[in-house]
Amino acid sequence: MPNPSGPRAGFWRRFAATLVDWVIIAIVYGILVVIVGASAAYGLVIVVSLAYFTYFEGSERGQTPGKMALGIRVIDFGGGGSIGYGRAFIRWIGRIVSQLPIFLGYFWMLWDNERQTWHDKFANDVVVPVSAYPTS
Repeated sequence: MPNPSGPRAGFWRRFAATLVDWVIIAIVYGILVVIVGASAAYGLVIVVSLAYFTYFEGSERGQTPGKMALGIRVIDFGGGGSIGYGRAFIRWIGRIVSQLPIFLGYFWMLWDNERQTWHDKFANDVVVPVSAYPTS
């Protein structure tokens, strides 16, 4: 696969994909609240979120269900392939850092030349349209 020098996913597509993913996780949280109670569910949903994003973004397709619905994917910045599970985990940790200063890390892509958020930079990846970088 060629180096990812082509188009990048825009802010609103990424935002909508994230919204879809968090709705899915919120549903799981609601189910967990009913089963184990609110305080235990909160801890479990953090683990669910970690597993969800690490599994889907680290897979060969590099897509969560939200990203699939919006036609975007995560790829390696240097080579264009999958980022793998280790870097997907680092990306998840980077999400926490991106949220801390009033979500500045998410908005960073609006003025970054490569349209990378902080968590993209942590994992050395980019989010691209599937139409430009098809999944295998």
